[in-house]
Amino acid sequence: MSQIPDPTTPGEIFRSQQFHHADNRPGLFFREDWAETPAAMPITQDHVAHPQLLLATYGPGKQWLKKSNHALPLSDPFYAYTGFCQLPAALTLRHRSQFVDLTGYAKIRWRTRQTNFHRLHVLLKLADGAWLISEKSVGASEDWQESEFSLFGLVWHRFDPALMVVFTPVSDPDLSRVDEIGFTDLMVGTGKADAGGSRVDWIEVHGRAVPR
Repeated sequence: MSQIPDPTTPGEIFRSQQFHHADNRPGLFFREDWAETPAAMPITQDHVAHPQLLLATYGPGKQWLKKSNHALPLSDPFYAYTGFCQLPAALTLRHRSQFVDLTGYAKIRWRTRQTNFHRLHVLLKLADGAWLISEKSVGASEDWQESEFSLFGLVWHRFDPALMVVFTPVSDPDLSRVDEIGFTDLMVGTGKADAGGSRVDWIEVHGRAVPR
């Protein structure tokens, strides 16, 4: 006859907390929609709408990352744009006072529009300084599209944000303390429609806040 575990012992409490933690879907940690101000290049902290988020840009092409908007169509959103980047670049956001736990059913959602062969990848900077890039990406569409990355089970690669180089995959990275969340398409553009680019209207991070 098997012994019924005592739910009050430290081991059982820990295992119960682990199950509870993994089984529940975390709420919204942050959403960024960009400030409704005129288009400008490069994109800066002034273009971040959320008061608790800090912007960082990386890569040799970061000076060409743009905060953009068009008068027509009237519904055109304010967005971050990579199409002027003559060298690869990346953009991230971090919370001023909190890391985020992206384990379990954490997810990242965004509304984007890529053109030509540009494909947008998720970037993570961990609390220990390590960088990860998702193998999964979102490609071109005729109009704005909403997409979602369920982080559980994604394939991640090591990443160098200064050189914009992708390295070998990482097995089971620890996503319990993530410092920065962002994106890159690893490509170049010219600012003209025929060269393509990536546009990010808004980005949502669903995870659990962890004090810094």
